[in-house]
Amino acid sequence: MNHDFLPICREDMEKRGWDSVDFAYVIGDGYVDHPSFGHAIISRLLESRGYRVGIISQPDWKNPESICIYGEPKLGFLVSAGNMDSMVNHYSVSKKRRKTDAYTPGGEMGRRPDHACVVYGNLIRQKYKKTPIILGGIEASLRRMAHYDYWSDQLKRSILLDSGADIISYGMGERSIPEIAEALEAKIPIEEITYIDGTVVKIKGKENIYDAQFLPSYDELKADRKTYAKSFYTQYLNTDAFNGKRLAEPYSGQIYVVQNPPSKPLTVTEMDDIYDLPYQRTYHPSYEDKGGIPAISEIRFSLISNRGCFGGCSFCALTFHQGRIVQVRSHESLLKEAKQITEEKDFKGYIHDVGGPTANFRHPSCRKQFEHGVCKTKQCLFPQPCKNLNADHSDYVSLLRKLREIPKVKKVFIRSGIRFDYLLADQKNTFLKELCQYHVSGQLKVAPEHISAPVLSLMGKPQHQVYEEFTRQFKRMNKALGKEQYLVPYLMSSHPGSTLKEAVELAEYCRDLGYMPEQVQDFYPTPSTLSTCMYYTGIDPRTGQSVYVPKNPHEKAMQRALIQYRDPKHYDLVYEALKKTGRMDLVGFGPKCLIRPRREKNSIKTGYEKKDNTGKKTKFKKKTIRNVHRKK
Repeated sequence: MNHDFLPICREDMEKRGWDSVDFAYVIGDGYVDHPSFGHAIISRLLESRGYRVGIISQPDWKNPESICIYGEPKLGFLVSAGNMDSMVNHYSVSKKRRKTDAYTPGGEMGRRPDHACVVYGNLIRQKYKKTPIILGGIEASLRRMAHYDYWSDQLKRSILLDSGADIISYGMGERSIPEIAEALEAKIPIEEITYIDGTVVKIKGKENIYDAQFLPSYDELKADRKTYAKSFYTQYLNTDAFNGKRLAEPYSGQIYVVQNPPSKPLTVTEMDDIYDLPYQRTYHPSYEDKGGIPAISEIRFSLISNRGCFGGCSFCALTFHQGRIVQVRSHESLLKEAKQITEEKDFKGYIHDVGGPTANFRHPSCRKQFEHGVCKTKQCLFPQPCKNLNADHSDYVSLLRKLREIPKVKKVFIRSGIRFDYLLADQKNTFLKELCQYHVSGQLKVAPEHISAPVLSLMGKPQHQVYEEFTRQFKRMNKALGKEQYLVPYLMSSHPGSTLKEAVELAEYCRDLGYMPEQVQDFYPTPSTLSTCMYYTGIDPRTGQSVYVPKNPHEKAMQRALIQYRDPKHYDLVYEALKKTGRMDLVGFGPKCLIRPRREKNSIKTGYEKKDNTGKKTKFKKKTIRNVHRKK
């Protein structure tokens, strides 16, 4: 294995003595050879299996020649939009174009197209009509079946059809991609590779599909949003590797998009092997002149200790992408990487994070998951922690202690999300004590998201009193340790179920807390989440009940402004919201008021004229104006 960056151009390929590549990997990000980037993991994994991989980073999508730099690859093209969905990368929730792209050299915006997988797939098809195309990454994974696209406000077909690709490797592709590679190397035609777990394929004719549950057709889904809600929930119930069924979605022309069951979780040894590959751990040196890739600063001195999440938040796509079964790396693997980090020239003694989707999940939520998978219709933590939940932080505490003992390490922070209801379910206070004593830098960010019971229920989050109990225990622990540290709550506005009434309740909570968040997350309907399904259909797919959805931009602006009611620029929006909800009791000078009354506009203005009762204009001197204000 060559311990260097993979080729990014034909010259690099020829320096290695190659006349071609097995796979050309087209990516929407700049090339970063670090295990926090999906393209780095997959390319290094294929390299370790003996395949030649060449990177085509951010090709010019207006020029088909830009994907021909290695010629036709022997086995196929791998295509990924990047570490983020390209539309989320490009646009804010208000659909305004972002100014920078943290995954592009120098943060330059505009180096990848909108709907990058579709554009790249069709770009390849212009030059290579029959060469296999395999989609992967978060964009393809979450758009693998018919899905609601927020930016066009449409229900779109599976990305497999619109991109011209042959296969989608969904979720984490460490199992499915090597299997696809082996099948292609064995000369199996791409249209016959329909059996691999963790993939989505096209099949012609219902008679060629076996052991599958058939979903409503795309035309039926477009015609009826209730039908789409039911179909989406069927997909949601089949995201587990142990009990998920094969699903088939019909399209016109007897075409079926077939989702095979998810890939099995990786073992600890397999996870360790993935993270032990010879990554360069930084961006390609050709980007140095532009200032490198900004995103590297967030992860360069951090450790990924787990993947998967049994938290089950409705607005999170992890259930569809990584699944609910937690997979972890061994202490030995993490300590080895931590020691590597300490040898980097810019390391200042601080490990920025040790975590994953949820930092304090270090094992599956219960023992039965090892054999039967997660419960289909029950959550591990919502609405209350399951009686079978194994809430135990001892392994995580042991890991953190070992990391703190490494020479050159001054501090180990935890910046990934802490699931506070899981922390409270652990009867031992060991983790909370060590968290406060060693792993918080003055502020700990947590995500209660809201305080209203109806909204929290739709979010799949614990009731507000659970968060209140956590705040009490956090304060008590810090007091006992003689530390002054604070919780910074993440709050979300305009989630399905949130009316202006609930938004006012959240503003009152911020008032009582004495806290105004600098940033508020306005709910963002990204593909393949329960919350996005609610947003599109107005239905909770779990119950079939109707859900209020704030969609009007002005109402959404009011909900957001209420959380930041102290900001003067939001005054008019807050005033309007309080008036609409009949909560003018919150306008005044009392301690419970959110804003003060409007200052009455005196008709006398310096340097201006006013009309008297007869309509005649009269000028006033500045002295008179001052006297008037004195009387007030």
